[in-house]
Amino acid sequence: VNDIEIYSMKIDSKITSRFARNVITSEAINRGNVHKEVFFDVELPKTAFITNFSMTIDGVTYPGNIKEKEVAKKQYEKAVSQGQTAGLVKASGRKTERFSVSVNIAAASKVIFELTYEELLKRHFGKYEMFMKVKPKQLVRNFEIEVDIFEPQGISDLEAEGTFITNDLQDILRKTSSGKKGSVSFKPTLDQQRTCASCSQSVLDGDLIVKYDVKRTTPDNLQIVNGYFVHFFAPTNLPNLSKNVIFVIDTSGSMSGREIQQTREALLKILDDIKHEDYFNFILFGSEVRTWKETLIKATPENLDEARNFVRGIIADGMTNLHGGLMRGIEMLNAAHKENLVPKRSASIIIMLTDGQPNVGVSNTQEIQTLVKKAIEGKYPLYNLGFGYGVDYNFLEKMALENKGLARRIYPDSDSALQLQGFYDEVSRPMLTDVELNYPENEITDLTKNNFKHFYDGSEIVVAGRFTDQNQNSLTVDVKGEGPDDALSFTTHQDAEQTAKALEEQQYIFGEYIERLWAYLTIEQLLEKRIAATGEEKENLTAEALELSLKYNFVTPLTSMVVTKPEDLENQAGIADKPTEGRSIFTIVCKYSILMLVFLTIFVLRFPTALAPSYGSALNPTWYTSVDGDPHFIISVPQKEDAICFNINENPGAVLNLIKDPVTGITVNGELIGDKKANNDSKIQNTYFGKLGITNKHLNLTVMVTPEKITVQNGAEKTGFTWLDSVTLQQEGPHSSLDLALSFILQSHKALGGSSAVCLVWVLHNILKWEYFLLFLGQFFQPIDFTILEIHPGSDPKKPDATMIVKNNKLTVTRGWQKDYRKDPKNGIDVPCWFVHNNGAGLIDGVHTDYIVSSLF
Repeated sequence: VNDIEIYSMKIDSKITSRFARNVITSEAINRGNVHKEVFFDVELPKTAFITNFSMTIDGVTYPGNIKEKEVAKKQYEKAVSQGQTAGLVKASGRKTERFSVSVNIAAASKVIFELTYEELLKRHFGKYEMFMKVKPKQLVRNFEIEVDIFEPQGISDLEAEGTFITNDLQDILRKTSSGKKGSVSFKPTLDQQRTCASCSQSVLDGDLIVKYDVKRTTPDNLQIVNGYFVHFFAPTNLPNLSKNVIFVIDTSGSMSGREIQQTREALLKILDDIKHEDYFNFILFGSEVRTWKETLIKATPENLDEARNFVRGIIADGMTNLHGGLMRGIEMLNAAHKENLVPKRSASIIIMLTDGQPNVGVSNTQEIQTLVKKAIEGKYPLYNLGFGYGVDYNFLEKMALENKGLARRIYPDSDSALQLQGFYDEVSRPMLTDVELNYPENEITDLTKNNFKHFYDGSEIVVAGRFTDQNQNSLTVDVKGEGPDDALSFTTHQDAEQTAKALEEQQYIFGEYIERLWAYLTIEQLLEKRIAATGEEKENLTAEALELSLKYNFVTPLTSMVVTKPEDLENQAGIADKPTEGRSIFTIVCKYSILMLVFLTIFVLRFPTALAPSYGSALNPTWYTSVDGDPHFIISVPQKEDAICFNINENPGAVLNLIKDPVTGITVNGELIGDKKANNDSKIQNTYFGKLGITNKHLNLTVMVTPEKITVQNGAEKTGFTWLDSVTLQQEGPHSSLDLALSFILQSHKALGGSSAVCLVWVLHNILKWEYFLLFLGQFFQPIDFTILEIHPGSDPKKPDATMIVKNNKLTVTRGWQKDYRKDPKNGIDVPCWFVHNNGAGLIDGVHTDYIVSSLF
């Protein structure tokens, strides 16, 4: 692409005892006669930690170094001030996060990228799963995937499948398994990669998934190497416990439409899977809380039929009394146990689904967390499912972890119902409760979590630790748990010689794998505990996790990897950062690029579907942004066929930051002017944009825009500017491979007060890598969703008021209209919209004064 050829790409994966080390090596060649910017762009599993990255250019290797986040941040910011950034990990999709790095390569030169990441494969539904995103974006002369598996227990049920695998490629995807070894390989030729015989597009675009399980002659397996141990516990052939499930469902107005439809669909499928010995109930919360039955009831055929009718009638309306719904469910479950309405030996769980934040009853999230924890008292797990992006995911996650459960995001896609059902399937087959794995206290230190509320069929418990005496080579473990009929209790023993004999049978293992597995699991659990911790406890957990992250070279939420790369003038640096589920893409970049929030005006989504979590380069959207007097802002919401608008009321002379794009170096600020003639009816003076300041730091370009003229830095003036004119800043130089051009269409008009004002429309087009630009759209990078309730007469008979639920805030809005000057610069066109008062409070992030800057440039 653009004279850049990916000559080779190899993904080499080594899996030993469920712990995977993956190395991606890519060789790119610049076959052009001028220097080009080369991008290395891969998607990694969210559960993985990057451990190494390097670039080799002209025989010189430039490594990445993992440092404490603040130290890395300072080094990164110093490089940012000098030019282009590189090396970002950012949220991408459901299972992946994206690592991107770029480097400027001379003509006829090549670069070798090497990225290493590690992860512990989790067992779900009886299989370990390794997920790879395969998307080279062009034909690759030498493309290869090699997966080598070694399991001391022996391998069973090895599978490999790819979403992009056609009938022609089926025979190329090879898998072998014998005893303790297994392998998967995939090496398509250039012709086999083509979408058709004469095509230059690659068919390699999708997911490659490797699944396997191990042979089990005992309920558990112990492995000891170099003073560290790992204990895998996954009993089979045990009867399932009956379960008591309470579904607490958000039915507020924001769940209306597809969300509530998919929820109904999922619940109906779940009812088909509920066993006759189970007990269940539904609790719905909107403005009020209502229940299907007053107590948990048994899943008889008659009760299940009645439940289906109830589910089909669920509708969404009102506010979000989350606390009331959750507390009703806890009280019902507590009463069922106290009154012996459910079997004594059974597993109780609460599953809550919500798409918003509490705004009725107790709405303080910290208070809700305290009350819920006190009510549950550790008796059963709470699972919180956050539907979409409007939820306070950090709140849901913290509350779930405090109550021995977990949080899961449900993505608002066409398969949301399957996501909900899939989660239920994971917890629908409890086999044991109150599982404890006990190790000799005087022999073991630094033990990972060893007690678990529930063990579910098809999953696995993993515990790791290290010996106080590094020379100790044997271990005895006592395991206890509660089954449906009686208590489970057994003892297992293992010595280091048994593990060593197993490991002698293969050569490709990385010898310290159990120590690294212990470090990985310890860091993962410390970070999880840290979410729910406060004060000194949180500081201690942070310090411990940070120390291990640095020692074992893991990129975690506490560390960053600084990538130093050569440039024509000076060395530049990028930062590899580990995002968390609760953050947005913009927040990550903002934090580590020290960017101020970008204050956006109107933008219209001009592509076939709403903005999806996974961005495709094939789309070619055009973004329009327009502002006018007051200044006022209009946000089009195509999926609602409506718009939201608001004004910013500030004094003349105030300067608002409108656009700040660090990739192109473009910044746009607008200075306000007042009416030429005073407004006798109001003490507030109307304001408009009287000047625009446009800068591009990469091109050292400054443009001043007034209603009369455009003045460029070198003194050239463009006069005769009346109703419509434009200036285009085409990005050149090392960033031109983004194919990104920003056109500013500048419109002048006479404002109501007689002032000459400037209206700005900016257009982004020709984007091959438009996901980068999404980083700088700030608070509106996701489509805005809102619900209108309680429409009633307002102070103006022609403009009714209503209650708007947007971004989980309850606002009073007024139906009105604003002038849009894009099609009619002279008179403008009235656009109907819901007007948000008080400078957009509750709609914009923060307050409007956060976007005021000191000067135009």
